[in-house]
Amino acid sequence: MPERPSVVFAHGLWNTGLEATLLRTRLAARGFEVTQFHYRTITALLNQVIGELRALVLEQAPPVHLVGHSLGGLVILRLLDEHPELPIGRIVLLGSPVNGSAAARAAVQLPGAALLFGPLADSELLRAEPRRWRHPIEIGVLAGSSTLSFARLFTHLEGENDGTVTVDETRLEGATDHRVLPVSHIGMLVAPSVVDECVAFLTVGHFTRQGA
Repeated sequence: MPERPSVVFAHGLWNTGLEATLLRTRLAARGFEVTQFHYRTITALLNQVIGELRALVLEQAPPVHLVGHSLGGLVILRLLDEHPELPIGRIVLLGSPVNGSAAARAAVQLPGAALLFGPLADSELLRAEPRRWRHPIEIGVLAGSSTLSFARLFTHLEGENDGTVTVDETRLEGATDHRVLPVSHIGMLVAPSVVDECVAFLTVGHFTRQGA
């Protein structure tokens, strides 16, 4: 009997992976062997997190697919920049602000808010430069267009957004596919449509419908 394809999931800022339990369960029900990567989003250093993720990837049966939500997707990008030799299959990013986060830059200015961020946010979320994907690995990016999120309380996001990350912030030059779904930033972790798109991309290298 063939082995189930390996998937490692990386969660976002201020999360633990528990919030993505339903997503992981649904991916497992669709035939994937899903492993949660947990890291300390506020206190950990980037090199430490990359090292821990690399070790976890090497424990899985290759090739290993990677799925990352928000900051988790940015950690995945850094992993491949540092270790392009890893046996990676395909990658899906969920609401990852690859070009920096205006919401994070606004939030960190609030009194005392800097304590809620850390080295990872400083290097990945607070930046405002476009990234380019330069690896041969197929990578798909899912963005949301439902604006229900707490970020609306302290900043105004320009253009289509998921309440926390704008669609433009998710556009990765060199990506294989990009698709916008009517989900919010945290809602994409419980939306069946997101699972459908993840399964499609991890299986055949493109989303189910034309990207946007």
